[in-house]
Amino acid sequence: MQAYGRPNAGRSLAQLLVTSVALALLWLGMWVSLGHGYWITLLLAVPAAGFLLRLFVIQHDCGHGSLFRSRFANDLTGRIIGVFTLTPYDYWRRTHAAHHATSGNLDRRGIGDISTLTVREYLGLSRWRRLTYRFYRHPLVLFGVGPIYLFILKHRLPLDMPLLRSGIWRNVLATNAGIAGLTAVLAMLVGPIDLVKLQLPIILLAASAGIWLFYIQHQFEDAYWRRNGSWSFYQAALQGSSYYCLPRLLQWLTASIGLHHIHHLCSRIPNYRLQECLDENPELRQARRVTLAESLRCARLSLWNEETGRMIGFRGLASTATQSSEYSSGGKVATDPSANR
Repeated sequence: MQAYGRPNAGRSLAQLLVTSVALALLWLGMWVSLGHGYWITLLLAVPAAGFLLRLFVIQHDCGHGSLFRSRFANDLTGRIIGVFTLTPYDYWRRTHAAHHATSGNLDRRGIGDISTLTVREYLGLSRWRRLTYRFYRHPLVLFGVGPIYLFILKHRLPLDMPLLRSGIWRNVLATNAGIAGLTAVLAMLVGPIDLVKLQLPIILLAASAGIWLFYIQHQFEDAYWRRNGSWSFYQAALQGSSYYCLPRLLQWLTASIGLHHIHHLCSRIPNYRLQECLDENPELRQARRVTLAESLRCARLSLWNEETGRMIGFRGLASTATQSSEYSSGGKVATDPSANR
């Protein structure tokens, strides 16, 4: 698969140009539409959010060193895009690298992923911590409140990153300064109130869609989760990363990130070569396929059942009543991985 990991500078630049120009034109169209009805503005915000999401996936490629052959070009492009995606490039790149190195490993959760407890861990929690986890995993929080918190607040001050990593903190501060500068220029151009009316729906839609894509890439019923001793990088990629089958337009708009099993097998493959890799290697089609309709049912999944090897929702806990009784009578208390973060 390494043969596919050679970026083409022309294709990368064209992809970057098309995406950024389309986003800029849609944003200008939204501005013009403000005088003709805000409903038009909101309609245009949908494709604008799609192109902002596509820009984030391009930034994602930069973080893996797969958009350009030059690390300098990747890092410079990723840092500039970070001002528009509200994502400090160096911080995100480090946490995302940890995600790739530990995806599906039950003993190495907590960095760059969506917090997921096993049934045993959940049953060992106090009532208050169970309620907290239920709140966190509720779809309205996970795909509504969570993206706002992550992109607007947490990325401005990522306190989970040690202050000793000065290079990362310099990038965080530089990104924040860039965002402040861009916001000031746009506010002078269109007015602060109109800027909020233009930018807020784009950010909210793109952030929610981004978290949804990340969720469905690893949170499906027969996903892969193992303990350290039996965890395999190869199996985690093929069995724990979904092959999200999207319509062609959505696959293009999301820069083929739905072919996530291939991306986890070899993160150096540029997004525009993932489909080529799949077409020329039929064995890769054996990965877990998730259709758009099937993915909607995955939103209810919240816990990993180590007994059955499947993700379940909170309603599925009824079938583990016996297990719960055994844990209560035995006085066992499970470990919450979030306590160690």
